[in-house]
Amino acid sequence: MINRLLLAYYGDDFTGSTDALEFLSRAGIRTVLFIEPPTAEQLQHYEGLQAIGVAGMTRAMVPQKMEETLKPSFIALRDLNPRHVHYKVCSTFDSSPMVGSIGKAIDIGYEVFQSEYVPLLVAAPALGRHCAFGNLFAKLGIGSEGAIFRLDRHPSMSKHPVTPADESDLRLHLSKQTDKKSGLIDILQVEQSFEENRSSIGNLLQQGNQIIFFDAIYQHQMPAIGKLIDNSAQVDKPVFSVGSSGIEMALGAHWKESGIAGQQAEWNAIEDQGAILVVSGSCSPVSSAQIKYALQNGFKEIALDTEKLAADGWTEEEGAAYIKQAAEYLNAGFDVLVHTSLGSDDSRVHRTKEIFKQKGIAKTDTALLYGTALGKIASGAAEQTSLKRIIIAGGDTSSYAARAMGIEAVEMIAPLSPGAPLCKAYAPNSAIDGLEVNFKGGQVGKEDYYVVAKGKKMNTN
Repeated sequence: MINRLLLAYYGDDFTGSTDALEFLSRAGIRTVLFIEPPTAEQLQHYEGLQAIGVAGMTRAMVPQKMEETLKPSFIALRDLNPRHVHYKVCSTFDSSPMVGSIGKAIDIGYEVFQSEYVPLLVAAPALGRHCAFGNLFAKLGIGSEGAIFRLDRHPSMSKHPVTPADESDLRLHLSKQTDKKSGLIDILQVEQSFEENRSSIGNLLQQGNQIIFFDAIYQHQMPAIGKLIDNSAQVDKPVFSVGSSGIEMALGAHWKESGIAGQQAEWNAIEDQGAILVVSGSCSPVSSAQIKYALQNGFKEIALDTEKLAADGWTEEEGAAYIKQAAEYLNAGFDVLVHTSLGSDDSRVHRTKEIFKQKGIAKTDTALLYGTALGKIASGAAEQTSLKRIIIAGGDTSSYAARAMGIEAVEMIAPLSPGAPLCKAYAPNSAIDGLEVNFKGGQVGKEDYYVVAKGKKMNTN
């Protein structure tokens, strides 16, 4: 590593991390996403690297576990001395005081980085995420034609199985997770000049605000926000920020305008590489429609017995049966879709919840159970076939699936759907090494997502 990194981010789940990876890569900033914080020595092997990410799992953690995980990770990133360190959260601000607390992450980061204030940007217009007067509005799905809803009335997020959204004002939502005071550069102010907004930030700091939210509705507002955030950078001290991939969009747009970013990469078209494997741990309505469409278009279905999985845990015998079935389909030339549910109304979801409740298993542990099972099935199928492309769906489960697959790092190779690029996997000593992988959140994509992911037709949005 010769030059100072522009940015190092820590994603609270895997799909959110690949989202940030895409927007940095699209801005012409060479970025590699790691599973664990890399050392300076590791980075020496990546010539021309300008940014790094770490795909974490904190979105599904309780606050104490978050602190045990984040504090050493933030220190490791701080010691690399990038220009910015970003704690990347979901663009629908998924969190609660007890699960995936964004406030807890802010408290930890504030201490580690000794921040004057924490910039917080959730709006990501390119993903259908818009903030006005502190309230978040989200499109139903990402890369889809869905309608836009206020967050607390969103058909999917208001019914999220772990962190249901009951408040659209992000300042109020965050106030339940941290005692730090939040200010706002609202949607009217973001259109003002750089100097006027710098003055507004100064006024907010004088009023005792330690967190400053930025509204945004339109993409053209992002470079100015990026310039404001970048203005706080110091030679020997990173700026610590929190938010969605809107942070990468804003900074990337600013760096592109100022000539810091390189030329935007030209991506090859996604081609059909033969039968693909999809493993889904999502129960969102968007995922439900995608699964239905895939099954109507020739995908073979493998429905996991989640009740048995919940009752007995993962067993090698049960896993071998799933792997064998998937491998047989793939070797016969069929695309395969393995899923834990067909949607929130799938009877497995309700019956499995009862088993978890009876056993005293927390909701946060279901992501570990499902993700690990899906990852092991994917790895096993890769060992027994000539599989070249795997799609992993589900924000909470994907981080565990990636680890079960032995993935060390990924790098974008082509756009697929906004926020979910096709990547090359670096997975030493695993059958996954060198394969094409795509991690997508439950809200990402149109109903034909898996058919497009196969390469039957292009849709790069």
